[in-house]
Amino acid sequence: MPIEFANQGEIQDFPYANIIIDISHEKVDRPFQYKIPEKLRGQIDVGSCVKIPFGKGNVQRVGYVVELMNEPQCDPVKIKEIISLNDEELSPDALMVKLAARIHRRYGSTMINCLRTVIPVRKKVTALKHRYVSLLTDERQARDFYAGCVKRHQVARARLLEKLLEDPLERIPYEIITGKLNVTPAVIKALSDKGIVKVEIEDYYRNPVGDISAAKKEITLSPEQQNIADTIISEYDNEIRDTYLIHGITGSGKTEVYMELIDKMIKRGKQAIVLIPEIALTYQTLMRFYRHFGERVSVMNSTLSAGEKYDQALRAKNGDIDIIIGPRSALFTPFPNLGLIIIDEEHETSYKSETMPKYHAREVAIELAGIVPGGASVVLGSATPSLEAYYRAKNGTYKLFELNRRLTGGTLPEVEIADLRQELREGNRSIFSRSLQEKLQETLDAGHQAMLFINRRGLAGFVSCRSCGYVFKCPHCDVSMSEHRGGMLMCHYCGHTQPVSKICPECGSKYVTAFRAGTQQIENEVRKLYPKARVLRMDADTTRLKGSYEKILSSFAAEEADILVGTQMIVKGHDFPNVTLVGILAADMSLNAGDYRAAERTFQLLTQAAGRAGRGDKKGYVVIQSYQPDNYSVVTASQQDYKAFYEEEIEYRNLMKYPPVSHMLSVQIWAKNEDEGKEKANYIRAAIDRLFIDGAMIIGPAAASISRINDIYRMVIYVKHEDFDCLVRIRDEVSNLLDQLSKEGRLSGNIQVQFDFDPMQGF
Repeated sequence: MPIEFANQGEIQDFPYANIIIDISHEKVDRPFQYKIPEKLRGQIDVGSCVKIPFGKGNVQRVGYVVELMNEPQCDPVKIKEIISLNDEELSPDALMVKLAARIHRRYGSTMINCLRTVIPVRKKVTALKHRYVSLLTDERQARDFYAGCVKRHQVARARLLEKLLEDPLERIPYEIITGKLNVTPAVIKALSDKGIVKVEIEDYYRNPVGDISAAKKEITLSPEQQNIADTIISEYDNEIRDTYLIHGITGSGKTEVYMELIDKMIKRGKQAIVLIPEIALTYQTLMRFYRHFGERVSVMNSTLSAGEKYDQALRAKNGDIDIIIGPRSALFTPFPNLGLIIIDEEHETSYKSETMPKYHAREVAIELAGIVPGGASVVLGSATPSLEAYYRAKNGTYKLFELNRRLTGGTLPEVEIADLRQELREGNRSIFSRSLQEKLQETLDAGHQAMLFINRRGLAGFVSCRSCGYVFKCPHCDVSMSEHRGGMLMCHYCGHTQPVSKICPECGSKYVTAFRAGTQQIENEVRKLYPKARVLRMDADTTRLKGSYEKILSSFAAEEADILVGTQMIVKGHDFPNVTLVGILAADMSLNAGDYRAAERTFQLLTQAAGRAGRGDKKGYVVIQSYQPDNYSVVTASQQDYKAFYEEEIEYRNLMKYPPVSHMLSVQIWAKNEDEGKEKANYIRAAIDRLFIDGAMIIGPAAASISRINDIYRMVIYVKHEDFDCLVRIRDEVSNLLDQLSKEGRLSGNIQVQFDFDPMQGF
């Protein structure tokens, strides 16, 4: 069941509205209150665009409603009245405010936070200007004036006119005239005042792409790729605006379908947003699009300067670019004629915001597509779709397409699962299985490249047996428990605790421990085993500086290194034709993350990692190292069999009523004082119980997965229900309760509460 953004009932009849005038980050928290006239009551809602009198002269301005109120904030006599609604034309600014209002209604947080989320630039930056000087009068008059300047010894004027008369139709940059011709601005102004020359000023945009010279690269689609593109465009032309899921195996050519769709949209005068999960993918994706579309494509991400962000927003708003590429925040690029939103690798957790408002880009993209003028189509793509997307595709909410062949005509890599339990029994205590060591040597000898991926997700202290693979799980929630100080295991869904056992209850082994390994340790081991190999490492430490992602990826793509060691950032969407071996270390680490999505994430990571091998014309090989080689996530990932994984996983979700079968609300409580936090958490739980919502499953309160950070205690309550609106109702009731407690002085500033719908990360 997708999240519906429909309005909750009719617009209420409020007498006052808080309105912002300027759409910029520094102005959204400075609203002005206006009176809503009787004739407009019930028509104006949060997000409405209105005309208002502003300032001492009551100049008519356009404003946006950010809050409706029952009470005046000052003397009612002094409050001005709204003139009219201004909904005839939905500008990009008005559209963003409308979207912010929808996000506010669904995900909570404050309207100001929501506005700051959708406004892509933190603060307004002075736009750069290019100035040009050209002749204003005709050539004959200009030559007569030039002769007079020479006669009167007006040397600077004569020099400028002489240059302009060399080509009377040419425009000369202002900086060249003042610099190389040594003509002062005063001389230029004097000639302009006399009507001899004119000075034209044009905006000049900062370009984060830089100077890239690349010939347009034509693409040829396979019949199944062409069918997908033709179907989506045909439906668009027939005014069908839908959400489509392209499920394509790794290397099947989803990007080529995206480019074909964008090509056709641009020919229809439309613009496109392409979302990618991480900045690490920006460079390679941008290069592919830039080679095809040239300067009509740009980027929007957090590495840009404030000036670069401001200019990209202006370029989009003015129609100077057709395509924007970037992570989640690029969704809010203010295009006036948006026709297509593409979300590549839609399964990635980075599409969910972990700060307020905690929105999911997939849901907000579908909402945005529904409110832009004319509507837009949404295309989701992944080799390993999220269960939410595939579930909706299976039940007909989305339209499903499949790509089952690699674009190069090659086959999927051969995959071997190395049983680390057996390696341990046979005396191998190395990070690498014997098979992976042999394959690495063969790869280096052949002059090919290898990628070693360490699955760090889930490194939260789960405990398992290294002999048989047994993992200590919660008996109530079927998720792994985490080790805490004092030798206790805890479930972070229900709070169940039990002592850590030093003996495996399954096989009696004493090899019960938590796994600890990192990229630096792996890099050191590689250098020790293969001293002649050129090794690159890509993780949070090596990619701190701006441009470091691109530098590492470009170096590896140029075959300046033999082995790339890294975390999950190296396995997402990259295409290196000379990579023939991928080694996946600690494959089942994320399987035991104490999270109901653990199996799904493991399958996705392993499949994506395996998909990096053999993408060129060389045969690929993958070694998956695991302590649980028989787990269905590991087995189906090794076979790249998404459907088999989905069928098994959806049964588990059904049984436990986890998303996407039901929706889930996480009520997150922060407290400076542990006892006060527990008291308020229990108070909130009691309030939810009193609502008597049929079908609601309530878990907790329990300690969060990290129960204390910087001396702030963290607790959580989970509520599951099939109807998303029921969870919204619970959220609203709890919010109202907290507001009331605050007014009564019973809720100190030491307590904070946040809400997260269908959380992607454990809390």
